[in-house]
Amino acid sequence: MTDRDTVAHLLRRLTFGPTAAEVDAALETGVDATLDAVLAPVGRTVALPDVGPFDRKDARRQSRDAVRWWLRRMVNEPGGAEKLTFFWHGHWATSVQKVRSAPLMLAQQQTLRRYGGGDTGPLVRAMLRDPALILWLDGQRNTRTAPNENLARELMELFTLGVGAYTEDDVKAGARALTGWRASRAGGTATFVPGRHDPGPVTLLGRTGTVDADTYADLLVRHPAHLPHLVTRLWVRYGSGTAPDAATIARVTAAGGRSTTGLLRAIATDPAFAATAGQLVKQPVEWLIGAARQLGIDAGALPDRALRALGQVPFRPPSVGGWPVGTAWLTTSSTRARLEHAQKLTALAPDTVAELGRTAPAGRLDALARLLAVDGWSERTRAVLADSAADPRRLLALGLASPEYAVH
Repeated sequence: MTDRDTVAHLLRRLTFGPTAAEVDAALETGVDATLDAVLAPVGRTVALPDVGPFDRKDARRQSRDAVRWWLRRMVNEPGGAEKLTFFWHGHWATSVQKVRSAPLMLAQQQTLRRYGGGDTGPLVRAMLRDPALILWLDGQRNTRTAPNENLARELMELFTLGVGAYTEDDVKAGARALTGWRASRAGGTATFVPGRHDPGPVTLLGRTGTVDADTYADLLVRHPAHLPHLVTRLWVRYGSGTAPDAATIARVTAAGGRSTTGLLRAIATDPAFAATAGQLVKQPVEWLIGAARQLGIDAGALPDRALRALGQVPFRPPSVGGWPVGTAWLTTSSTRARLEHAQKLTALAPDTVAELGRTAPAGRLDALARLLAVDGWSERTRAVLADSAADPRRLLALGLASPEYAVH
């Protein structure tokens, strides 16, 4: 990679899509300073939108307002905080379709933002008290007389340890440790009810004794499988889209420490990271937000139905496993949808189209690559784009729909 390709690669992965000016600035300051700037704005809360108190009859409007607010933040925040929050949202995948409360979903997002950049201990503790997650995984039904294993199972399988690091007996014991919590949509709270809790001793992940939610969280984040599991999930979303090999996991785990920000820095500086260029498929949210940022489109102007048509709406993951990754987003129908919405986006960016048009036709393909932070075009793509070089708006739409823009 050239130096410009290196910083562009970092920014494409760690943010929602760099503008040409941001790549220029990163090239000037260097890789280390770029990493410092991108990874710095984490571990903070933000002013949430006032969607109103929980109202079952107004739930759809509240959910739409929450999505629009988050899209605006994604477009307007240049650093990596919103990208990391979106990663955690897909990791602790919780859907408003079952939670049925936008205020609870926003509160969960605030928890992910507050704790997501640091040690995962406080994050796991907070999530075990999160009302939205409790409702999503039936934690409010988990009582001493009728233990419900949903939350304990997904907690270990998906969120903290991974398959093979626990047993069915651990699931049963974990469910008992989590008994007693109730969530309220109206109050926006999770409450521990001692009378619903099983206080008896359990054997959980090799420890025998009395275990509550905090003790359980501590056992999970100190388990030897936890950090490698997290590194794998981070690499799949920030690296190549597929699980890294054991040697890469070991290097990143050793270099990153217990902080998620540290692990991201270790991933971005690992020898294998540079070789992942052109291997990671953008999810629809990443595609849309990156395009809006690079074309200078006001987030409030983004088509309401775009993400629904593209197959990914924030606060609505399809399952507790989150959204698909990789080539699942490269179907014929998804390609058609990207082209359709690329044409709509270019209509919202007349100034950018005009700027591209002021470039001589012979140089427009290179100007387009710079605008979209693409390292270059394949011969096949270049031939397709060259046929439309005389029409800046069509050229821009084709660039947004190109394989080089979809896979970065």
